[in-house]
Amino acid sequence: MKRHALLLLALLCGAPLPNAAAPLTLSLGTATEGGGFAAYGDALAAAVATADPELRVATRMTEGSAVNVPMLEDGRLDLALIQGTSAHEALAGIGRPPADLPVVAAMYSSAGMFVVRADAPYRAIGDLAGRRVVLGAAGSGLVVLARYVLDGLGFDPQRDFTPVLLERAGDGPAMVVDGGAAALWGGGVGWPGFARVAAGPVGARFIGLSAEEVARVQAKHPFLKPMTVPAGAYPGIDRPLTTVGSRNLVLARRSLPDDAAYRFSRALHRAEADLARRLPQAAETTTANTVAALGGAARLHPGAARYLREIGALR
Repeated sequence: MKRHALLLLALLCGAPLPNAAAPLTLSLGTATEGGGFAAYGDALAAAVATADPELRVATRMTEGSAVNVPMLEDGRLDLALIQGTSAHEALAGIGRPPADLPVVAAMYSSAGMFVVRADAPYRAIGDLAGRRVVLGAAGSGLVVLARYVLDGLGFDPQRDFTPVLLERAGDGPAMVVDGGAAALWGGGVGWPGFARVAAGPVGARFIGLSAEEVARVQAKHPFLKPMTVPAGAYPGIDRPLTTVGSRNLVLARRSLPDDAAYRFSRALHRAEADLARRLPQAAETTTANTVAALGGAARLHPGAARYLREIGALR
């Protein structure tokens, strides 16, 4: 009776209930409309809200990884989705000072490849030389991935192709379907641009890398990892397709409070199954993949590391 009276008094006075989760809103930078990051961000926000109804992830469309990194550094975003190659450049300080941005979670992998119309003659990346190719939205990390892959194969995107950069990722597929461009670059399973080209009237063919090409790219850029896109991932892929890529990450601003990062990490990983149901490629968002992608806690946000240690995923 005494406890009930205290709870009633707390309610009447507007005080928080013991152990009640306080409402929390975190901003999340994604990318342009029609791309994979926008879809992932929406699925993540919905799944997290189911796991923690008092935690709201407010998604914000941006120009992509190229702007998400400085927005995190300036404190204009709490969290952001960063393509793996862009994350590598930012954290390693390639072309810029190293970014002091902690990792909260690993997302899914981006296996880089081109898609062309099924009736096009192109069957290897070299066949696209001199052609008009869509590399993606100007601020997208997928463009950075394309630059590394092409460089590893001895190509200069500006010299050897006619590259097209977009304002919105969603504008690219129609250019290939309509014949305005020979190919569209993208990454991973479940990528909306690939699905739209494959659903076109003549279908699609996908171009990855041969084993020899994978070795050449890795010899020059060893941070890129061999990846295999399974048969049936898209209409037009009838056998496993080999290529290279990187794992995308959720980064946080350095000043994000530990309790906020802990709570986000807890809700995200409790919602892993729900997130995978909402977006198949998000099945790669797991505690195990987060730990494997980083090899330890050094780059993890302390709040996220605390949760992973609590559940025994991190030592």
